[in-house]
Amino acid sequence: MRRVFDRLTGDKTADRVVPPSGATAWLTSFTAGAMAFLAVFAMALSLAAGRLADRWSDALARTATVRISAPEGQMDAQTKAVLAVLKTTPGIVDARALTDDEQRRLLAPWFGPDLPLDVLSLPRLIDVTETDTGFDAEGLRLRLAAEAPGAVLDDHSRWRRPMVEAASRMRLLGLLSIGLIGATMAAMITLAAGSALSANQQVIKVLRLVGAQDTYIARAFVRRFTFRAGVGALAGTLIGMVGVAFLPRMDAAGGFLTGLGFQGAGWLLPLILPPLAAVVAFGATRYAALRKLRELT
Repeated sequence: MRRVFDRLTGDKTADRVVPPSGATAWLTSFTAGAMAFLAVFAMALSLAAGRLADRWSDALARTATVRISAPEGQMDAQTKAVLAVLKTTPGIVDARALTDDEQRRLLAPWFGPDLPLDVLSLPRLIDVTETDTGFDAEGLRLRLAAEAPGAVLDDHSRWRRPMVEAASRMRLLGLLSIGLIGATMAAMITLAAGSALSANQQVIKVLRLVGAQDTYIARAFVRRFTFRAGVGALAGTLIGMVGVAFLPRMDAAGGFLTGLGFQGAGWLLPLILPPLAAVVAFGATRYAALRKLRELT
């Protein structure tokens, strides 16, 4: 541990090997900041997508719907028959038929609030609430087919499954995006470190003549570029967190965006990015420095 700390702190006099300003300075800081900024949004979007799918999945997990399509003269009779079957089915807490006003509100987002239900032959919907253990869907379908031929059970499994898959894929996509961002930052810092070494070939030759080891020279680059990347990533992370904080909240977005941001202790999650960027810069700079010094031998 002491050795790693010494590599990061290094000999401050050796920092003169690294140009204190110029293209490599702003390129390293800007790259680290931009990548951290993008990583914050990738993290926020993946978490928000996961919360959205989890919320929808939980909302549908203990509910089911029975849709009754029957001629007008048989609708009331089949509705009563279906309700009687549902009330005697183990695993069902409650079952009730939706009123015309409730069905009108469900269809309003697609057809408007003035939908004439009295002239349309719409199916009757029955809302079913399950227990934690649930019910036997296949057995219930057979009973409904015998008592009410026009009744169709929807246990929402076809809705839940894509949501769970979407949540998993979005989380994986977020992690992949962060990995690609880290790789891009490592590549840019490697190029910047190599450029700085090439620009100081004469200084390196003089240092070697007076007995400086390559590890001594490389340590100066590692320390300086790690510091630049850490500071840049910290700035990019803070700017990204501020940007996420100003994104629309759930009530302002109509419930669809579900608050594209962090919640509670999740706000601490982006703070791992600056140390992570410093570690990436440390490894990339050390690799680039030692490789370039071998080429300059």
